[in-house]
Amino acid sequence: MKRIKEKMRRVLSHDIGIDLGTANTLVYLRGRGIIINEPSVVAINQKTGQVVAVGAEAKAMLGRTPSHIRAIRPLVDGVISDFEVTEEMLAYLLNKAQEGSRKMMAPRVVIGVPSNITSVETRAVRDAARNAGAGVVHIVEEPMAAAIGMRLPIHDPVGSMVLDIGGGTSDIAVLSLGGTVRSKNLRLAGDRFNQDIITYVRDQFKILIGEKTAESVKFVATALTPLEVPLEAKVKGRDLITGLPREVIITDSDIREALSPSIEALVLAIREVLETTPPEILADIIERGIFLAGGGALLRGLPEILESELNIPIHVAFDPLSAVARGTGVILEDVEKFRNILIENEEDLPQKI
Repeated sequence: MKRIKEKMRRVLSHDIGIDLGTANTLVYLRGRGIIINEPSVVAINQKTGQVVAVGAEAKAMLGRTPSHIRAIRPLVDGVISDFEVTEEMLAYLLNKAQEGSRKMMAPRVVIGVPSNITSVETRAVRDAARNAGAGVVHIVEEPMAAAIGMRLPIHDPVGSMVLDIGGGTSDIAVLSLGGTVRSKNLRLAGDRFNQDIITYVRDQFKILIGEKTAESVKFVATALTPLEVPLEAKVKGRDLITGLPREVIITDSDIREALSPSIEALVLAIREVLETTPPEILADIIERGIFLAGGGALLRGLPEILESELNIPIHVAFDPLSAVARGTGVILEDVEKFRNILIENEEDLPQKI
């Protein structure tokens, strides 16, 4: 009876996986793979209360909107800071994912969230998804979803360590036998790196730049280990002394200096997790290495820095940006197999027939 019911549900509804990130939200549609990768930004017309744009179109408006339009990032440090705007964004993404095909039942959704978030924050994610049109909503912690997306043997009696560096948070987790052995959540990730660059440019060059400019410089000029040919990027901003526009050249050595306190803090946090990890699992990690996921894994030189500081092999996931979204897709293929790793609500547990 359970198998028949499951087959009927698949025919009548969509299965959707969502990596609900501070910087970007990815949507996985069962049978098609990742179909949406949009910035987590919503533009609202404050006069009418209507949504003007969502995703890339809204992000282009950041810092450029008139007074009656606000471009909002509804997630801060990986959790919902504006419930209504998050609901609008999820509704837009769910509708876009189901364009061109109609099914009778509301979609079943698996959503990735940062580790160690509170029950109140988890409920906010679940309620926002349901209000946006989702049916059954399953919640999974992002480092676990990333491990599944990287096809790590999470159900085996073998220790795996995952470092997921996102936009708002970095998750460090040691996994074994389908559970989390040790974990730590840091509000130190892509947004913090952007702020480090903004602060450095302000202090060293007396120029004020915006977050989008800092993010662009981070992608172009970051090299956490010295290169034979230095990287450079032009930075345009407002001179804090004259108030006029000014342009300067930023090099990779400037970015290294700007990011060094945050990178040191990240290494220290990883050390703290390793120090409390059981010896047998620690032996597995030393042999198998640490697996990197998330956008921060793409920073030039980060794997080399971590390997040098920790004396443990570092492996970067294939397409680290989509590791969590791919993990939600694997879970959707067989929810029962991964039931024990999900953060469940009693309402979502299977009913006895």
